[in-house]
Amino acid sequence: MRYELMLPHQIRKTIEENWPVALPLGVLEYHGEHMAVGMDTLAVIKTLELVEKERDIVILPPFYYGAASYAVAPPEGSGSVQVGGPVLAPFAEELFYGLLRIGFRNIHAIIHHQTENFVAGMPTDLAFKTAGRQAIFRFLENERGEGWWGSDTMVDYYAGHAQGENVFNWVQVHPLMPAAMTGKYPFDHAGIGETSLMLALCPEAVDAGHFADNTGWYTKGASDASAELGRKGVAMILEHLRAILRA
Repeated sequence: MRYELMLPHQIRKTIEENWPVALPLGVLEYHGEHMAVGMDTLAVIKTLELVEKERDIVILPPFYYGAASYAVAPPEGSGSVQVGGPVLAPFAEELFYGLLRIGFRNIHAIIHHQTENFVAGMPTDLAFKTAGRQAIFRFLENERGEGWWGSDTMVDYYAGHAQGENVFNWVQVHPLMPAAMTGKYPFDHAGIGETSLMLALCPEAVDAGHFADNTGWYTKGASDASAELGRKGVAMILEHLRAILRA
């Protein structure tokens, strides 16, 4: 369900049943002359829409204004929008804290931008990861008081933690393409991999008439992209999303 269209009784139901709440997280960044600047975020939105057809899930309005950086191209005429991590973190903390206040305990931000370095982290995902932790600590201290973890009510914390009962899982950040896809599907920037994903998920975001206008090395192979290859990538992404977005 789309959060902005939900009524209060529906929100209460999703809280009671602990539905996953997904935030499409991304950027607006130059992706060559042939592809839309919203590619990274669109890939998340479109795959979540497919998950939505299969199971109960809440999809939050997407956040496009992450740290695109100007590593690929300067912004003048290219369309990249850069909002730095230090600015993103306080916003994200307030967002996550607000969602916890509502009652959600199964919150997931899904990101595609720069996730080949996801374990080490890059500005956008690091900002949201840190914000998620800060929001949880803040929420628990406000709700349970200082010393909440050291109280006798948490005596089973480690046993529960080992079984997956972890309050710090209330807010998580995930890459759209997990490490398990490495070597099975091309990970690139505006090349054959991303272009194929868009052809499968959002073909209006690709204009084959501009392949010849590309000059960047990273777009090499884009003209060989196909919806068929993209659908293979989508299938692997869906397998990943099904595993993490559970009630």
